[in-house]
Amino acid sequence: MTAAPKTAPTLVLVGHGMVGQRFLEELAERGLTATHRVVVLCEEPRPAYDRVALTSYFTGTSVDELSLTDDAFIDAHGIELCLGDPAVAVDRAARRVTARSGRVLRYDTLVLATGSYPFVPPVPGSDAEGCFVYRTIEDLLAIEAYATSGAAVGAVVGGGLLGLEAAGALQGLGLTTHIVEFAPRLMPAQVDAGGGAALLRAVEEKGLSVRTGVGTQEIVTGPAGAVTGMRLSDGSELDADMVVFSAGVRPRDQLARDCGLSVGERGGIAVDEQGRTVDDPRVFAIGECALAADGRVYGLVAPGYAQAATAAAAIAREESAFTGADQSTRLKLLGVDVASFGDAHGTTEGCLDVVYSDARSGLYKKLVVGRDGTLLGGVLVGDAEAYGTLRAFTGAVPPVPPESLVLPSGADGGARLGPSALPDTAVVCSCHNVTKGTVRAAVTGHACTTVREVGTCTKAGTGCGSCVKVLGRLVTDELAASGVRADTGLCGCFAQTRQELYEIVLALRLTGYRQLLDGYGREEARGGDGCEVCKPVVASVIASLAPTIGASGYVLDGEQAALQDSNDHFLANLQKNGSYSVVPRIPGGEITPEGLIVIGGIARDFGLYTKITGGQRIDMFGARVEQLPLIWQRLVDAGFESGHAYGKALRTVKSCVGQTWCRYGVQDSVRMAISLELRYRGLRSPHKLKSAVSGCARECAEARSKDFGVIATATGWNLYVGGNGGATPRHADLLAQDVTDAGLVRLIDRFLMFYIRTADRLERTSAWLERIPGGLDHVREVVVDDSLGIGEELESLMAAHVAHYADEWASTLADPDRLARFVSFVNAPGTPDPVVGFVPERDQVKPDLPLLSIGLRPAQDVLEGSAPR
Repeated sequence: MTAAPKTAPTLVLVGHGMVGQRFLEELAERGLTATHRVVVLCEEPRPAYDRVALTSYFTGTSVDELSLTDDAFIDAHGIELCLGDPAVAVDRAARRVTARSGRVLRYDTLVLATGSYPFVPPVPGSDAEGCFVYRTIEDLLAIEAYATSGAAVGAVVGGGLLGLEAAGALQGLGLTTHIVEFAPRLMPAQVDAGGGAALLRAVEEKGLSVRTGVGTQEIVTGPAGAVTGMRLSDGSELDADMVVFSAGVRPRDQLARDCGLSVGERGGIAVDEQGRTVDDPRVFAIGECALAADGRVYGLVAPGYAQAATAAAAIAREESAFTGADQSTRLKLLGVDVASFGDAHGTTEGCLDVVYSDARSGLYKKLVVGRDGTLLGGVLVGDAEAYGTLRAFTGAVPPVPPESLVLPSGADGGARLGPSALPDTAVVCSCHNVTKGTVRAAVTGHACTTVREVGTCTKAGTGCGSCVKVLGRLVTDELAASGVRADTGLCGCFAQTRQELYEIVLALRLTGYRQLLDGYGREEARGGDGCEVCKPVVASVIASLAPTIGASGYVLDGEQAALQDSNDHFLANLQKNGSYSVVPRIPGGEITPEGLIVIGGIARDFGLYTKITGGQRIDMFGARVEQLPLIWQRLVDAGFESGHAYGKALRTVKSCVGQTWCRYGVQDSVRMAISLELRYRGLRSPHKLKSAVSGCARECAEARSKDFGVIATATGWNLYVGGNGGATPRHADLLAQDVTDAGLVRLIDRFLMFYIRTADRLERTSAWLERIPGGLDHVREVVVDDSLGIGEELESLMAAHVAHYADEWASTLADPDRLARFVSFVNAPGTPDPVVGFVPERDQVKPDLPLLSIGLRPAQDVLEGSAPR
């Protein structure tokens, strides 16, 4: 902890939202937390969280995962964070702030980051039971509780960004949902009439009812005072059990008004270019509560971050100014790409519109250009792939005609501008105001070779993430321009990538490693033994294609045995003392009492350590290699099979209890989980695969932390892909919505086989999805839209796997020759390994690690009452 001196000046920050947290980070970067006492008065009961991603709570993101800070940061910088204790009064003459708790703080510098509050139209009944706003985590928790307590129909007042997100949330909770927007189109602040029409069609196709050009006159209530419907300005009525208001926000400036600070006519605390209030140089205002020097209140996070940096710089006596900000946005609403940038509505005098519209495909693209060809802005609906590059070109003349930029890829005359065409002054990351030149300098001057490294160096790509694809291309182009040419080969034996080796094996039906190495390896590697990198990779490729290419599906047959990783050698996980763990498959986590008794009996009889795994299975540790077949035999006789915990293959498909037992469930998640696990069991892949199925949006199975996760909706299933837990967690992305059982299986078949076909060695789906050109959009085009025309091929490859699946444990037990390998010493098959020993702990056993260094196990160490080992 960096403690400020006792005589240090006191800085009080009122508000701890996204902008408030960024301000604290800017203070820390400048060393001001070491020279100032920093006190934060926060109204909410929790520290800053990602309000931009608030809706992701309904698709599985936890409250903790939304957090933008942690105790380590707060403690390291000696920040006094007061949760649930907002400021209620400011005495500027005495320089004192009073908190709701009654605490009084004297300040040297006061920073107001109070944000905004949701506007609720003053209509009768707006405060009735069943009326909500959509702004904080507490709001979402209240909406979720009410929606799942019997509500069937919901209405959202407001068709802007948050309104559409709220509507998606209600629909995901199983409610029939209506959207009421007073303006003549959805998202009126971001898109024009044409874009609004395209967005309306897309939203209605999602099953939402939309009413535009009408206002809310009254919230109708029943005898108990709860919402029963809405009366609209055109005289019509809507039945509704709950109403969510998302009709815009207003600056929270009452604290400033009460202490005599100037505010704008429509709200907002008036500040200068450094963020100081125009009335008091000791008081700053940043974020949505501030009326910037250019006369605007900015409601986006990127301008707020810029204001936070400017205010911190001013406090540190650095030169800085906030004179305005880019309000470009790229969003995915209800699965629809929407983006606007620059002068999207064409208000510049003399400007011209270049428009492409395809109602059948749901595409609308408009560029606003000056008469001299300068790109002034634009609107993109349905396809926002070019957003990052087009936004960066705003204010400049693109090197190709604007009409070619709105045509779809592949159309005659269509053109795609790469980021290499951008000038160095172009801002590629608006969240952190990072230019292309800064990114290039990070590559050439700081030896950054990946987007992650560039982000660490410059912060680019660490905000909203919309610039990550552009950054990736910039890094690649800059490395190539610098003459850096990496060997992309798999290893010293093969000049091809894993993907290329996969295609060779599939096309030529090669069933052996030696065929591949001698025929397609590097010249110097042919005739050799290969290496520890390529052998397991080729083994995995052959195993995943075995039924199609005519290879044996048993991974320990013939040449295949010598290629496997250590775990696959004995079809069990090798543990630190030389023993093995045994994990039988328990599809969907469902098991009978008899099955539990079998596993318990085996663990007791063989003296094994048992533990419930995170994948809803039971792990048995401490088996010697020669005991494995004996344990397997008892498991197979009881109907169990290998859980493939040892292989780069499907591990588990977790599930919650679903609608069968849970009052919130909307689909049978256990049935679906069992079906998926039995379908994909044994599927070999570049890395392990994990899955889960949740029976409702409460997401108890944690499906969005899996390689492919399924969440039930009222009308089907949502499919998420590319999730990951572990050291580098990543939430899965939505690939498809409201699909049927058959449609879900078809999409997962395609997704898994496309991943197996194109992933790198040991690359999880999360890393693959971020690396593959085009990312999620490309994967969706291939898997959902079949843009490459390989859908049937991918499905047939999976069908072959399913049809030829055989349990590896049962296959081993049925063949004496295969059983012969399961010994500790080939020349003494009946002799156990003497250094594999155990000691007692908590009524079970654990490895006796000192034996490993001694190399010999004393006879008296055999545990009393355990089976002979």
